[in-house]
Amino acid sequence: MSDILSVLILFFVGAIAAFINVNAGGGSSLTLPALIFLGLDASVANGTNRVAIIFQNVSAVYSFKQEKYYELKNSIMLSALSLPGAIAGAIFAVNISNDAFEKVLGVIMILLIITMIIPQKREKKISDDFKVNWKLFLSMIVIGFYGGFLQVGVGFIIMALLHNVLKLDLIRVNMHKVFIVFVFTIPALLVFILTNNVNWFYGLSLSAGNAFGGWWGAKLSVKKGEKLIKAVLIVSIFIMALKLLNIF
Repeated sequence: MSDILSVLILFFVGAIAAFINVNAGGGSSLTLPALIFLGLDASVANGTNRVAIIFQNVSAVYSFKQEKYYELKNSIMLSALSLPGAIAGAIFAVNISNDAFEKVLGVIMILLIITMIIPQKREKKISDDFKVNWKLFLSMIVIGFYGGFLQVGVGFIIMALLHNVLKLDLIRVNMHKVFIVFVFTIPALLVFILTNNVNWFYGLSLSAGNAFGGWWGAKLSVKKGEKLIKAVLIVSIFIMALKLLNIF
């Protein structure tokens, strides 16, 4: 396969995956198989995908800011809580198989659909500052670990936490999510770089598509609101759960 064709494939797949990631999660279930199809080992594909995730979320954060959705203090606080787990997860990822973990995740994805469908009571007024309690601290450590380990589907878990625990609407959830994933992906990517598990040509090619999809996805997230986000979220979770459980 020519380099030009590879670049076009990765741009197209990256744009779609980033749109899904910003509005829901699971976009890496498209990009990882694409990278493996192009000849990368699973570990190298896992690391290469992180390059595109960085660009995707920088673009999405900028797009949300353009739409006046920006809470830097809260985003930084949530991101900082996820960092220890992300570093541990990335180290774990380069040393162990994830087959059994994917099966467990498939069951979790189905449960997340249920939590998104059931109506949740949310406070009419939400404080500008989040209070860090043991539930939030532990949840962000687990999110960081999983994001550093596998990345695929971490958006679903972040959305479930912020939506159900912090009682945020889905637009604010996505605003914080893209910032959190951007921050914890940095140390995770460094681990993959130091262990020679990144293909930079494919990574930068994929990044171009992810950056465009991230910007576009954030715009639609704000303009179309919770109905679009919830629809994309439920469909994405369901498809990913079936795939993880080897149902198709």
